Amino acid sequence: MLFNKIAIVGTGLIGGSIALALKEKQLARIVIGVSRHKESLILARKLGAIDSGSQDINIIKDADLVILATPVTTIIKSACRISKILKPECIICDVGSTKEQIVSKLTPLIPHFVGCHPLSGSEKKGIKNAFAGLFKNSLCILTPVKNTDNKALTKVKKLWVNLGAKVITMNPKFHDQVLSFVSHLPHLVSFALINSISPSYFRFSASSLKDTTRIAASDSGLWLDIFFSNRDNILRAAQIFEQRVSAIKEALAKKDKKLLRRILTKAKNNRKRLD
Repeated sequence: MLFNKIAIVGTGLIGGSIALALKEKQLARIVIGVSRHKESLILARKLGAIDSGSQDINIIKDADLVILATPVTTIIKSACRISKILKPECIICDVGSTKEQIVSKLTPLIPHFVGCHPLSGSEKKGIKNAFAGLFKNSLCILTPVKNTDNKALTKVKKLWVNLGAKVITMNPKFHDQVLSFVSHLPHLVSFALINSISPSYFRFSASSLKDTTRIAASDSGLWLDIFFSNRDNILRAAQIFEQRVSAIKEALAKKDKKLLRRILTKAKNNRKRLD
């Protein structure tokens, strides 16, 4: 066993999938869950993801590892209360989609805190959509800083490797810059695209529209939180995207087929590099 008792705060898609994987791979003797929603805890217990659960945060007080699997602002808000009830040697990590705010606030507060971001998920949400293999062959970014406890970092890295992820480390600020392009901008574009089309046209759409806008079905509350926690980076990414759209508009307005072909060819070649 890697840990004796692991507590997961937030038993939704990510937290629930972590719990299921922990049980499947026998990485903890006991897995407990905390959620605001009683129904989520009942289902998590029924699915075998957790051994017990509670809406009361005090259930985590004797945990060896606490995983914060809630939206970014909730992670930060709950950290103060959590830090006061944990045993001194307890490790805490999170799965937040932005890192600079979380790491800067939690590192001074919690001696054994390690920032994490598993790059896996779905437009679906809730424990009902959780599954143990969610992190298999995925990438998990750890965001240690100068004051991060090395023993905690080593143990958290081992946890994610055992969950099936490839682990890399990255500076929190750089993480947020990169993710604003590779994750947050695609969601912004998807939200804007589907809102640009009259629903009366949807019945004429082919699979390309569904493929391009799949992530627009993501949890709006979660993405509101992400957008505002990484606002400046996302605004810069959106500005660059607007410039690329403007270049296509200009080529069309000038009837410049050569320019448009260069733009489309560059996009095709860049997309091939993504595979």
